[in-house]
Amino acid sequence: AAMAADERDYNLTEEQKAIKAKYPPVNKKYEYLDHTADVQLHAWGDTLEEAFEQCVMAMFGYMTDTETVEPVDTVEVEAEGHDMLSLLFHFLDEWLYKFSANEFFVPR
Repeated sequence: AAMAADERDYNLTEEQKAIKAKYPPVNKKYEYLDHTADVQLHAWGDTLEEAFEQCVMAMFGYMTDTETVEPVDTVEVEAEGHDMLSLLFHFLDEWLYKFSANEFFVPR
C-alpha cells in the first residue's frame, strides 16, 4: 500500500524529524518569465525577508526538483550589499556557493 507523502520513512534521525516537522510545505510566491538569458524570475513576499526567501526558492526551483527535497537541517546565510540589488545578488550568490560546495545541499 502506498503511504501518504508525510508518512514516508526517510530513515531520518529524531533531530532531523524535529526539523522537518517545523517546516510546512512550501508556499510558492514566485513565477518564471520568458527571457533571452538563462531565466528571469519574479518573486514577492509580505516582507523583504520573505521576498528574498522566495527569490532563493525560485532559483533552486529552476535548478532542481525542490518538491522532492525534505528539510533535515537549517542553514543561515549572511550577505551584504551597498544597495538592495547588490544585497540580493550577494544573498543569492551565498546560497549558490553553499549548493556548489556541498553535493548534498539543496535548499527548500
